[in-house]
Amino acid sequence: VSTQSTVLNQASSLVHIYTDGSVLVNHGGIEMGQGLHTKVQQIAARTLGVPLSGVYVQETSSEKVPNASPTAASVGSDIYGMATLNACAELRSRLEPYLGDGQSFGDAVRAAYLDRVSLSAQGFYKTPVSGYDFASGTGTPFNYFTSGAATTEVELDTLTGDRRALRTDIVMDVGTSINPSIDIGQIEGAFVQGQGWLTTEDYVFGGREHVWLPPGHMYTPGPGSYKIPSLDDIPREFNVHLMRDIANSRAVYSSRGVGEPPILLSGSVLFALRDAAYNARAAVGGDAADALLAADAPLTSERLRMAVPDRMARDALAGTDPLAFRAKGNF
Repeated sequence: VSTQSTVLNQASSLVHIYTDGSVLVNHGGIEMGQGLHTKVQQIAARTLGVPLSGVYVQETSSEKVPNASPTAASVGSDIYGMATLNACAELRSRLEPYLGDGQSFGDAVRAAYLDRVSLSAQGFYKTPVSGYDFASGTGTPFNYFTSGAATTEVELDTLTGDRRALRTDIVMDVGTSINPSIDIGQIEGAFVQGQGWLTTEDYVFGGREHVWLPPGHMYTPGPGSYKIPSLDDIPREFNVHLMRDIANSRAVYSSRGVGEPPILLSGSVLFALRDAAYNARAAVGGDAADALLAADAPLTSERLRMAVPDRMARDALAGTDPLAFRAKGNF
């Protein structure tokens, strides 16, 4: 997990503490619904030892934090969380002399202010990576690795090619999760996104495979023809388990990035559908039982239907070897 461009593996955060004990955080990450602000808020509260309700995260602004790195590659919480932790740790060290004798955080802040101690700090973090030299085969392009496993049970209608994910079980290593609810949501969303990538999102443009379209003409520019997953595509039973207390000393509070990696677990849907098609071929019997099945992605309803060479498929192909035929998606 890291941005492959080494220069982008850096982040800054600006933290202010006010005399009423409230905390304002400005960091360079973009909140797009993935929970980044919530995690940064939790990191600041934990580091300073204050309630979550006393920490406010302001929307990203280049006048507060310039030269921000992209919020991408599943490293938003890693780099901006660590930059915020560094700023808060600096502020906490300044307040330490005033936190004795049962002093509340607010009292300590006011005492520090009266003693002319700065209550603002800028935190900076750069991920310990060095890029990769392909010529020599040396370097450290990634900070750490994350992993997971998934199993999926599917149901396939061999008459229409329609399919349904009945159950999915996922186990994911996210280190010591900062916010399990957010991480589970990210895993579920990434899995369903990947399911669309591998089963419904068919990219069609004019060329040798689609001669009925003008060369280069994009036929699937939007959701009217490019089919993203719907509510009905979510597995009927969807279980996500986070491995507990897996140490990761290379990220903030021993956590791990969890944005894009779970997308790959959706491969369990594609391979389950291929397995279902193999079972359907075995039921047809004859030369179909042992023939190789090319599971082209996306494994659309058309491809699944034509993967089962029953009498209807053989009649439709009239003269074409049904075991060698490879459908062109949904068109």
